[in-house]
Amino acid sequence: MAVLRPAQVNLLGLHPLLRAEIKWGMFTYTQKAHGRWELVTWQGLANFAREHGLRSLTDAGAEEERLLQEAVSREAVHIVRAVTGWLHPLYVTPAETRELGYILTEHFGRKLTGRSVRMDITGVSQRWLRDLIWDHLVAILRSPSCPRSGGTFDDMRRAGLELSTFLELHAPAGGHDPRVLTAEHMHQFVADQRQRERDGLVSLAARGVHGKPSIVTANTRQRVFHRTRRLLRGALESGEAERLGLDRAFIAAMPAPGRTVSRSRQPFADGVARALADETNLLRLAGTYDPFDRGLRDAWETIIVTGRRCGEVLQLRLECLGRYGGLPMLWHDQTKVGNYDQALRIPERVHQLLEARQRKTLTLFEARNNRPPTADERTRMVLFPTNIRNRDGRRPLTYNWFHKGFKPWIDELDIGRWVPHQARHSLATSLLRAGATLTHVRRYLGHVSERMAEHYVHLTQSDLEDVLQHVWVAGPGTASPGEILTETTTPLTREQAQALAIDLSRRSTPAEGGFCTFQPVVDGGACPWNLDCHNCDKFVISGADLLYWRRKREQWQLLAEGAPDDATADYLHRYFEPTARAIDGLEKALAGLGLLDDALALDLRKPQDYFHRVWSTAFRAADLADAGTEEESEYSDTCTAEDTDPEQDVA
Repeated sequence: MAVLRPAQVNLLGLHPLLRAEIKWGMFTYTQKAHGRWELVTWQGLANFAREHGLRSLTDAGAEEERLLQEAVSREAVHIVRAVTGWLHPLYVTPAETRELGYILTEHFGRKLTGRSVRMDITGVSQRWLRDLIWDHLVAILRSPSCPRSGGTFDDMRRAGLELSTFLELHAPAGGHDPRVLTAEHMHQFVADQRQRERDGLVSLAARGVHGKPSIVTANTRQRVFHRTRRLLRGALESGEAERLGLDRAFIAAMPAPGRTVSRSRQPFADGVARALADETNLLRLAGTYDPFDRGLRDAWETIIVTGRRCGEVLQLRLECLGRYGGLPMLWHDQTKVGNYDQALRIPERVHQLLEARQRKTLTLFEARNNRPPTADERTRMVLFPTNIRNRDGRRPLTYNWFHKGFKPWIDELDIGRWVPHQARHSLATSLLRAGATLTHVRRYLGHVSERMAEHYVHLTQSDLEDVLQHVWVAGPGTASPGEILTETTTPLTREQAQALAIDLSRRSTPAEGGFCTFQPVVDGGACPWNLDCHNCDKFVISGADLLYWRRKREQWQLLAEGAPDDATADYLHRYFEPTARAIDGLEKALAGLGLLDDALALDLRKPQDYFHRVWSTAFRAADLADAGTEEESEYSDTCTAEDTDPEQDVA
């Protein structure tokens, strides 16, 4: 019997490999977020291994685990399983895992967010297909652009399971011989998947988290098609398909997945926003769904005010607050787009709210450790720590925890189905309504492009053109050139723009560089001023005319620069001054709406465009409608043939 010593684990008499495993396991455990494994449990495990002659922790089978639980404790069994799991990547090679049908991501230096290090593909029964999937996934893990999440790997695993199960049921010899597979087998697989999508049937092999059969939807079917196509096309390009004897027609028969149908989430309606920010409702959120005060309400209020992603708020560091020049600032990481340590100005109320949360987090740390955190520990702590195996306060609350409290609160309010991310859409739309440009929205919300910002503010190109056509300023011939004639302090809604467009069609007629609003001319009469539009007080400029007038200004500037003397140059500048003021007023109006860049990209009034062939070729509308009806089926057949082209790249 080994001599027991305080704060020590006696490993005398153990096999050298087992002794090294226990030492390594104790060290590795200290490097992970954990609770506490008592030394007495480790000593009991060492004593048990010595008495039963174990040479390694991997020798402990089901019977040894049962005896260990009876002799020591259930916690000792947890220790054995955890340490052997950590040791597994060291004891097997990638080639051995390929033979056994699974992948260990640690072999390739990867750890996917929220996923185990073991990726099981043993459900794919055909060895040739399983090896193709293994090689494909390993290539992704080895690539520099390997995704952080497990979505790509889950989709490929699902696609492999679906195809494997179908071949097992319908192909000769269960599909185990790739040489007998033909295009007809792939056509049948595609038809089966589409029928299951159409009728809402369960998947052939995919199961949910709790083992419940998964329903085939448009999205899951598209993912299966996309990943299966990528897998087989990759085998074709690498020559693996030829080595296996896989028919090229079988690969070419796998169609493209088609366009993914995605819907943008709407901003909160006014009534919903008031309910979600109501003090009584917020008190119920904290009291009922966060009884231990982990910060559910604080996180939600921060999301509302700042428009940050839910994960960005939950992962805030403890030292995320600061004042710079007296202004409260919030420092956060935009991990989705790779922006770290981003500063954001926040209201004073949110600053005080998060300061109170800091004090609560520090109090919790002191209660757990009987001491305040050191300076180094504070830099590693999070603002919203979980209470599960988190003595050092480094692990934040998860989105699943947040959603478990947020969703029943929303259901209790009886305001419909809403998610936290829609607060981000609401803030983006409010910023645009307040006069911010898309560039400002993109920078504030942390988007990688203005196209993504447009996705959040629900602004389309047609909306831009409608608004540009109805931003009016007085022309150069009026008493106040450049004066805004339409109320543009707030962006027009689509309904307002449509109503205004109908009204303008009755009160104006197009002219060179703008519109004429003189009613006799609008009604078809002759112009009493001999079409001198640019010097007429009835002439107005729209947002679509900006480039035309900018060219005019450049022409006059060139003329003034080439004048023979200063007197002539001054005369030209004075003569063009009213027009220049009109142009400045138009640019100011467009900039106030954040539409200046879009107006510069829109060129509707180039004279040469009206002499293009497309303007001189006309068709009757009824003839076009009849022709479209007759050729609709031929067009669909052509699209299908193109999608099945074996040389077409996967989108």
